[in-house]
Amino acid sequence: MSHTILLVDDEERLADVVTVALEQLGFRVLTARSGAEALKLLDAEGADLVLTDLRMPLMSGQDLLREVKRRQPNLPVVVMTAYSSVKDAVQVIKDGAFDYVSKPFEIDDLEKTLKNALRLSDALADNLRLREELVGRYRFDNLVGASPTFRQVIESITEVCESRANVLITGESGTGKEMVARAIHYNSPRRDQPFVALNCAAIPEALLESELFGHIKGAFTGAVANRIGRFAQADRGTLFLDEIGDMPMAIQAKILRVLQERAFEPIGSAQTRNVDVRIVAATNKDLHNAVHHGQFREDLYYRLNVFPIALPPLRDRREDIPALSMHFLDSLSVGMGKRIRGFSPAALKGMGDYAWPGNIRELQNCVERAVILAKGEVIDESDLPRYLFTAQTVTASGPRYPLDLDAEVARFERDLIVTALNRTDGVQIAAADLLGINERSLWHRIKKYGIQITRRAIGDRPES
Repeated sequence: MSHTILLVDDEERLADVVTVALEQLGFRVLTARSGAEALKLLDAEGADLVLTDLRMPLMSGQDLLREVKRRQPNLPVVVMTAYSSVKDAVQVIKDGAFDYVSKPFEIDDLEKTLKNALRLSDALADNLRLREELVGRYRFDNLVGASPTFRQVIESITEVCESRANVLITGESGTGKEMVARAIHYNSPRRDQPFVALNCAAIPEALLESELFGHIKGAFTGAVANRIGRFAQADRGTLFLDEIGDMPMAIQAKILRVLQERAFEPIGSAQTRNVDVRIVAATNKDLHNAVHHGQFREDLYYRLNVFPIALPPLRDRREDIPALSMHFLDSLSVGMGKRIRGFSPAALKGMGDYAWPGNIRELQNCVERAVILAKGEVIDESDLPRYLFTAQTVTASGPRYPLDLDAEVARFERDLIVTALNRTDGVQIAAADLLGINERSLWHRIKKYGIQITRRAIGDRPES
């Protein structure tokens, strides 16, 4: 689709020549003989760029530029002038012009200037569109649920959005903690600034400090270039620290300092950088219990837990399952090019009876699978995974599960690792050799299973 250029020039012959040249380059051209006529055309038909002469009677090109920028700040304006001077150039740029061209000019030079301006304008428009989509995606009405427990969550988000307070979101895996964090950001005064997310459990301790604070070239082996950390990226915006309960104690102390002083130094640098960042943290662990057992800093806990939000598991908000299922169905069916109206009563009953240990994430995956398999306009029981109907039986005390193969394998693997660590007195490289795996794989498994290593005992979980 070609761009539309609004050409404004009171010299009819020159305007006709430029119009023909621009049309041959593939542009759609609207012409106006005065600033007033240009503004009417802009209101009536719009344009992607304004190309205006500087010296015109009644309303000069500079006056037109200022009015266009007042009405449409992101609309690029290029100024033509036969009275080229440094003073003219500086002033039109100050007033918001993208650039200026001096008469007489080569069409090739004009084309280059116009395409550069349009390229920047298109990028700004795409950025604005994406930001509006993000804001729309995380509107409160896209946080689906009418159950009393979830309405309390919505009320909490509403209360905290406008403040600068740090937020701690707790809940089981799959309950939508990052969705809530983004809703807080995109409904806050910081919505036009960056939202930066970091999963603290996904990055090895040796790299986490650099990931958070950045480093300068040569700060350590492998630091071949400067790196901007997540705190700097999130300046004036929101930093979402997911799985904060897995953050090493040494890094916790440095996070605390940033929260207290609003400043940090990249690794290897002596220069302090001030930063204005709102922290939204999330965890599926009981941080209060972790503090009690010395596994999480108490001072950091209270800094993060200024405004707590606890997300309920899906099994505690079963009345929201039909609405959530339709929400996922609407977006997934459109994306796959299918026309599916809803779910059969049997399908809804099966989803309502299931305990959803994977919470909302599991429900979304289930609906996606059903959309793929569905042959008709309604998702039926046969389109849903069989485990929804066989994985548990409902008793008076709640759902009871059959033997879980994955859980049993994980439990067996954990016991083997604990045994190996005990036999090697906690020396991980020796334990890895005993197990026949490399030390890095062992380290990841120790983190995964929450194995505690001490001299008195290995593998004992903290008392609850």
